[in-house]
Amino acid sequence: MIKVTRLNGTETVINAELIESVEGTPDTVISLTTGHRYVVQESVDEVVARVLAYRKACCRSSDSAECVPDPMG
Repeated sequence: MIKVTRLNGTETVINAELIESVEGTPDTVISLTTGHRYVVQESVDEVVARVLAYRKACCRSSDSAECVPDPMG
C-alpha cells in the first residue's frame, strides 16, 4: 500500500499491487487494474519511488523465494 495525495489535498492509500500504469498528463494519473483512476499531487517519479520502497519493505519482511530484487531498485 502506498499513501498519495489527491488534488483536493486529501490523503488516500492505494494498493500498489493493483497499479496498472502511472501517467504524467501533466497531472499524475494512477490507473488500477480494477478500472479506478486517481489524480494525485505526487509526480510520476515519486509514485514509482513509493511503489519500489513498498516492494522492498515487503521483501525485507518476507522469507519467500518469490521475492527477488527489483531490477529498477
